[in-house]
Amino acid sequence: MSVPTIDKSSFKTILIYTGMDTVGDGLVKLPFVRELRCRFPDAHITWCAGIGPCSYAGALAPLVTGLIDRVIENARIGTGVLQFLIPTRPLSGESFDLIIDTQRAMIRTLILKRIRHGVFISGTSNDRFSDMAPVSSTSRAVNFVKGLIGLLDRVTPETKDTAALPELGADAARDALAANLLPAGPDYVGFAPGAGDKAKIWPLDRFMTVACDQVEKGRVAVFFLGPDEETWIEQIKARVPDALFPESEIQNDALGGPLLAIALAKRLKAAVSNDSGTGHMLAAGGVPLVSLFSKHNPAKYAPTVDRLAIIDSKDFGGVDPALIAVPTVLDALEHLLSGGTHFSTG
Repeated sequence: MSVPTIDKSSFKTILIYTGMDTVGDGLVKLPFVRELRCRFPDAHITWCAGIGPCSYAGALAPLVTGLIDRVIENARIGTGVLQFLIPTRPLSGESFDLIIDTQRAMIRTLILKRIRHGVFISGTSNDRFSDMAPVSSTSRAVNFVKGLIGLLDRVTPETKDTAALPELGADAARDALAANLLPAGPDYVGFAPGAGDKAKIWPLDRFMTVACDQVEKGRVAVFFLGPDEETWIEQIKARVPDALFPESEIQNDALGGPLLAIALAKRLKAAVSNDSGTGHMLAAGGVPLVSLFSKHNPAKYAPTVDRLAIIDSKDFGGVDPALIAVPTVLDALEHLLSGGTHFSTG
């Protein structure tokens, strides 16, 4: 099915609806935000979290500067069926040329659709409430981000040239701090050995083995550790004495967090990460990434980055990350460092 002929300049006001966006949600959705602004460069874009907070109004706000014009948190749109009894429309009667519903709970969709609009796009109930059908009628995108971008495809053609995508907003203070922590000159290779779900962690000793290999090749190993992994620092230093831990060196805690990790990622030549939030932070920085998967499906949850190597333990017999061998990771990492693009064991 071809994309209907629509003058996208007619969409001067756009509302994107989501339930809520944690920092993790916001990181995953950044490629969608860039694609949205690329396709509608002149529109006024409102991002609405209907039932909770939104990281685009908080921790990730600098990244969406210039991409999203307004963020509404806790809009109380879709909180329950009793909202159908309220005579006034949501958002005080505002109207939008285009509304895109990014979630699929029917009650929320029906309440959202009460907002005055020109075109309403939603995948809820197999597109039953959408004004426009999917471009492809044969299947739905497995990948979460591609599924979101598929909603855009219904009203405007996809962006073929990724170079045309707008950059994320800059954070000057953190970019400057990252430059001090990782000054120009060496080739830095990042390692993110942790994960919130411990079942997704590739053994730390193997991360250190790969790091030692990189040091022997004249590169500098840079480790990204979350609060739960800070006790690993001494163990890593004993095995990789020249390793850097830039996030642990900052004096101002207010400058830490996801935005600093993203700023540091911009200074890396490549990185290796478990399937984790930190992996998505590194991807947001644009670094070529080796992403190690185990229990989850990489087709759905893989980070979005131009140069990506996916290694999935299921290709080696199961969901235990330890099934991934060190040589496989080394091969993937060298593939990216030598200028390669995608690499997969599947």
